[in-house]
Amino acid sequence: MLKFLMRYLKRFLESIKRLEYYAFLKFSNTVWKYTNIYHTAQIGYCNTIGSYTEIGDKVKIGNYNRIGAKCFIPHGVIIGHHCFIGPCVTFTNDRYPPSGEDRWERTVIENEASIGAGSVIIPGITIGKQALIGAGSVVTHSVPRGEKWAGNPARRIGMRSRSI
Repeated sequence: MLKFLMRYLKRFLESIKRLEYYAFLKFSNTVWKYTNIYHTAQIGYCNTIGSYTEIGDKVKIGNYNRIGAKCFIPHGVIIGHHCFIGPCVTFTNDRYPPSGEDRWERTVIENEASIGAGSVIIPGITIGKQALIGAGSVVTHSVPRGEKWAGNPARRIGMRSRSI
């Protein structure tokens, strides 16, 4: 009986720790298991964050976003509202590692942008509003509003055919 109570108490305390850990998340966010979110990240409302995703220090995420599983979002990334980040997308913030935090660059994803699965986003760029990045792309330059880019390195392949 004592073992049962100890096991139950241990599970209860672990669940409280998890609730305290995610207490900074705002209303109606869905965070799947094994996700690591730093407590200084700012996450808006109604986001879905997939399993095994790492959201780093001082990341800003807007409202109504979908972030797929196994994404890496390091310090200084800003994601707008209504964005789609596919699974296994990797953002970087250090162009010439290893360097100090003073040399890390900021990456901005504007509202309604979509980034396909497995893409790599090099630091210091902006992905414009309603831009579309194809799966597996390596984005090395800023992407203007409403354009479709794909490839390694990513190049412009056209305009987005519809507005969201």
